[in-house]
Amino acid sequence: MEGESQSFLERAIALAVANARNSDGGPFAALVVKDGRVIAEGVNLVTSANDPTAHAEVVAIRAACRALGHFQLEGCEIYSSCEPCPMCLGAIYWARPARVYYAATAADASQAGFDDSFIYRQIALAHGVSGGLNAPIGAPASNNFTGNSGRAFMFDSRYAQYPE
Repeated sequence: MEGESQSFLERAIALAVANARNSDGGPFAALVVKDGRVIAEGVNLVTSANDPTAHAEVVAIRAACRALGHFQLEGCEIYSSCEPCPMCLGAIYWARPARVYYAATAADASQAGFDDSFIYRQIALAHGVSGGLNAPIGAPASNNFTGNSGRAFMFDSRYAQYPE
């Protein structure tokens, strides 16, 4: 990753560090960029807003959709300080940006105390398993959705199979 993309990722990292220092939430931040211009920024506000869905990517996606006046982020790129968690990944797919870049991996986040591996294990359970969320945790989940060792290019919407 070079040039402008690198500077956007560095901005996300700087926002994450500032957010952690300010104690407004976890050390996470995200930017939404369209045509080389930042249209929204978001930081993790889970603890300050008492909102478990106020992850940086979701906060940034909400702000970007308001700024664009549309619920999809076609032609946009998301830059995140960390690999998106399962909730944020779902929001990203529904928002349909062109690309997502991130710095730290889920393993890095886990080592820092933000471990979401239990969610990946739950997702890995076969559909239709009786018991739903009360079912025992299944086999280890795969991180096959990440590319390039989970560091730079995560997905490209040109290859995603979106429902019509």
